[in-house]
Amino acid sequence: MVFVLGLAAVLFLGLPVFAIVERAIERTDLLDVISSSTVTEALRISLVTTSISLGLVIVFGTPLAYVLARYRFPGHALVDTLVDLPIVLPPAVGGLGLLMAFGRRGILGGWLDDVGVELAFTTTAVVMAQTFVASPFYIRSAKAGFEAVDRDLEHVAYTLGSSRSGAFFRVAIPAAMPSLLAGAVMAWARALGEFGATIMFAGSFAGRTQTVPLAVYRSLETGIDVPLALSTLLVAISFAILLTFRLLMKRAALTL
Repeated sequence: MVFVLGLAAVLFLGLPVFAIVERAIERTDLLDVISSSTVTEALRISLVTTSISLGLVIVFGTPLAYVLARYRFPGHALVDTLVDLPIVLPPAVGGLGLLMAFGRRGILGGWLDDVGVELAFTTTAVVMAQTFVASPFYIRSAKAGFEAVDRDLEHVAYTLGSSRSGAFFRVAIPAAMPSLLAGAVMAWARALGEFGATIMFAGSFAGRTQTVPLAVYRSLETGIDVPLALSTLLVAISFAILLTFRLLMKRAALTL
């Protein structure tokens, strides 16, 4: 009975993915569709924006993860909860929040408009939306990695004359690297698949803010071939990302 129920769950989860790939192969010439301007432009925007957002997540998320792992301070639980909030918050709500904060009529929008900076419905908005939803996935993994690093290693570095920053870069980061890499992979995957926050804050403008998930949704208006090809491409990328993540987590477990 247990195996039957487990098999049913596997079929339920796997059948939609199989159906996308099977229908795409059956109905479309994948290479021709993927090489079309709509697909290549959406893929270009996705790759550029997710690379930038991942860089921002790593630069700002790594120190935050280290602080949360190593120090206890007033409001620690609040900050820790706030970091996790985008995971459980509906993406559309996150996008609306970004719009209310940075849009032309948002909390900071008027000031930004006065200095000639416009963020909403631009490529920058895509990066901000992706960064907002992807950050927790990296910070959670990085925090777990730093918590697993023996504090004595850093203390030894201090006794050898290293500063806190030196110990952070030369000891903590190398020791936590498998977890950092795993978190980066998952954050990039989340950014690549982002839809709700992006469409709310950046819109879906071809060649400017239309990422691959937005192109899938928009292209449904003209037929099924392009959405199938794009979805198959995302399935392949997602599978590769998850495989990489599992390998990194396995390596992290072996090093602990």
